[in-house]
Amino acid sequence: MNHVLVSVPEQRLLVLSQGTPLAHYPISTSKFGLGSEEGSNRTPLGLFRICEKYGSRAPLGTIFKGRRPTGRWQPGEPAGDDLVLTRILRLEGLQPGLENTYGRYIYLHGTGEEELIGQPASHGCLRLRNEDIAELYPLLPVGSTLEIFNRPL
Repeated sequence: MNHVLVSVPEQRLLVLSQGTPLAHYPISTSKFGLGSEEGSNRTPLGLFRICEKYGSRAPLGTIFKGRRPTGRWQPGEPAGDDLVLTRILRLEGLQPGLENTYGRYIYLHGTGEEELIGQPASHGCLRLRNEDIAELYPLLPVGSTLEIFNRPL
């Protein structure tokens, strides 16, 4: 099973297959900084696993609310406040102090603010370009692990 490394300072995600780099993507972590406190809108650090996936056949730009498709966003339209687009990979924490990750709805997902990818801009989730999350989605089955850390890759 593939493993993911996320570097907050580099705003980069690296997918490893048996230790060998398979793919990498620019991302956006939280504009509010790092942390795992409930209601903080911060990106947590530590070890996680993908516990749920949504949107496998959804068109690029599908808007999700409550993890259900509710419409379609088009480039050039207002992006709204932290839209969740295209695909969702939901995380759960695997270390002490990260038990609330699932309830905080920390996801990997697409965004309507692709111009902000590469800099902190989210409300705690890991945002990717819509084409990138669609490409990443099949590489990470439920159970895949992910590490988020505050150092370069």
